[in-house]
Parts: sequence; C-alpha cells; structure tokens
Amino acid sequence: MKHLIYSPGEPAGIGPDLILKLSSTNFWESLKSKIVVMGDIDLFRDRSKALDLNIHINEIKDFKKIKPNKRKSLQVFHASKCLDTTPSKLNPKNSKYVLEILDQSIKRCVQNKSFGLVTGPINKANIIDGGHSFSGHTERLMKKTKSKDVLMMLASSKMRVCLVTTHIPINQVAQNINKKLLMRKIIILNDELKDKFKIKNPKIFTLGLNPHAGENGHIGDEETRIINPCIKEAQSMGINISAPMAADTAFSKKNLKTYDAFLAMYHDQALPVIKSMSFGKIVNVSLGLPIVRTSVDHGTALELSGTGNIKLDSLKEAFTVASKMIG
Repeated sequence: MKHLIYSPGEPAGIGPDLILKLSSTNFWESLKSKIVVMGDIDLFRDRSKALDLNIHINEIKDFKKIKPNKRKSLQVFHASKCLDTTPSKLNPKNSKYVLEILDQSIKRCVQNKSFGLVTGPINKANIIDGGHSFSGHTERLMKKTKSKDVLMMLASSKMRVCLVTTHIPINQVAQNINKKLLMRKIIILNDELKDKFKIKNPKIFTLGLNPHAGENGHIGDEETRIINPCIKEAQSMGINISAPMAADTAFSKKNLKTYDAFLAMYHDQALPVIKSMSFGKIVNVSLGLPIVRTSVDHGTALELSGTGNIKLDSLKEAFTVASKMIG
C-alpha cells in the first residue's frame, strides 16, 4: 500500500494544526494511502489540546507497522525534540528541529519508493536566524536526493504551471535563462508529466520572456537567440511543446483545455494567474526528484496558529496529488 510522510515544517505555524484538524475529518477514508507524521510527538499532543480537538496521538516506532488511518487519530514518528512548542511565536532554536524532520522524511522516501512526501510551510528567515544555511525546501530536496535539477510546478484542478527561474530578482531573470537550463527544464517537465502524471503525450505551452514573445527580436531577442532554438531541439526529440507565445494571451480558455502544462520563464509571469484562479486549492509539486514531493501553497500563517481558524483545501490537495503520483 502507498504511504505518505507529512513533514509539518515550522512548529510555530499552522503546519501541525493542519494535520491535526484534517485528522478530525473523514478525509482519510477517501485517500488510498497510509499517513505518518514526522516530528515531536509532544508538539502534536500539546497542539491538539490547544485546539481542543481530542486527537489520539499514536507513536510509530517501526515504519513497517504503519496502520490505515482512522478519524480522530494521528500516527507520529518521534523524529526529533522540538524545544519550543508555543504556537504563533517564532523561535530560532527550533530551526535544527525543522531541518531534522525534513531530512529524515526525505531519507525515508529515498529508501522506499512506496513513500511520498508532503511538506507543510516553513519560515526560511527563522531557520537562517538559527544559524543554518538554508535557501528553501526545493534546494534542500535537491541536495539530499542528489538530484541534478528540480522543476517547480504549481498545480490545481484548472491548470499546471512550471517555472524556468524561481525566486530571483526580476533584473536577473534574462541573464539566468540559457539553453542548458531551459533544455533541462523542458525534459524534466515532459518526462514527469508522463511518469508521475500518467499523460502519454503531454502538450506543453511555452511562454515567451518578453512582451509579445519578443516580436521577432524587436522587443528583446531572448526568444530568437535562446528559447526558439531550444524548442526546435525539444520538438526534434519528440516533445510536444509550443513555440514561445505571448504571456498576455497564454491562459485563454482554449489553451487551458488544450495544454497539460504551461512553462513560464519567471515567477510572477504565471503564479498570479493560477493563484487568482485557484487560490487555496493549489499544490506545489517538485519535479525531477527521485521521490514524490508535494506541498501546500501557503505560508506559516503564524497569526492563525493555535486558533483552529484554518482552511484545509491546499493540504487535502497536496495529499491527494501525492497519493496519485506514487508508483
């Protein structure tokens, strides 16, 4: 049977709250996977009391003995000690704990292909303030799985968008787009749509970098110098991918029905679109890894931690997508 590990991220945020509140619903009955949470068992016991959820916390010491999930219960593998379980207040001393549970979760998934990873929100600044070098979940996953490259996808029931460049300043985007990078991203996207999303002949829509996709070099030449040659090479490899098209008309109803994924050149070229259409119901998927990894599309929401006033849609989608992708 499939298994999913949940790494809840920042303990002061809503990561622990989400899984506890989800455990109080009937969601597990529709999910064909066993769920185990990586973390400090006392953190979940404390938070369950704070939320008045009365969740039965079961400690798992052997991953071979994970049981099917039941409502009002949660299986936790006590991976590390959380020094401060207080909701809503960041403590840099917890940064080591956050990284330890993430690393152990990754290790388990690498060791067993029937396991997938779902991650909760983290606070990068707090981890750095705790004395650790950390640039994000994706970079950590790359390092720990020894992957050459990773492609960031945000997916909802309405669309899938992927990013050639991610969290870099806009004035550095053009200089970071080159043939080697773009070809890697295209190949990863095509392969993963086939392998993990089970799409036999995926159709990929490419967004141009410049307004009107460069107007044949009159408004920027990145399309003619870099993007078009990459597209032609990819097409010669049998990849069903479009020439770079203007971003302002990319997400039409017709294109949304026709294409399986959109490849954007930078972060704010595509993410505002999918978030305006599906906010709260989006899943962050890491492609190019030897493991399945999905995540919620929101932050730690410190102000909501411990209140119970949280929405579960994104976490439900993250579990659902991850379960479908395994195997």
